[in-house]
Amino acid sequence: MTDTVRQDPAAIAAFQQQMDADMGRMMADMHGPGYTGDPDIDFLVMMVPHHQGAVDMARLVLIYGQDPLTRSIAEGIIAAQRTEIEAMSARLAVLRSGATSDFPDLNGLRGTSGN
Repeated sequence: MTDTVRQDPAAIAAFQQQMDADMGRMMADMHGPGYTGDPDIDFLVMMVPHHQGAVDMARLVLIYGQDPLTRSIAEGIIAAQRTEIEAMSARLAVLRSGATSDFPDLNGLRGTSGN
């Protein structure tokens, strides 16, 4: 396969540098807040940046990747992870407020398993 991006050392270096920066930011954002002692809140606080990391990685594939199937997977990841980030952020806001009500739409909270 002849692929100009994969053969271009500058593009390879840019991809790797951006991937490393995105992953470093994800890890810092996951661990930065520290633990609250509430497993539900701690889980959600860490999962939001984790899922954002997946969005960031997928975005880089759309910039640098060439394989149509990989790009399609990346597009699906972006769409699914954004939905999950919204759902987790909404639930986190409810939990932090001290409310005990159920989240009105559980579909976004079921993850990508489809259960």
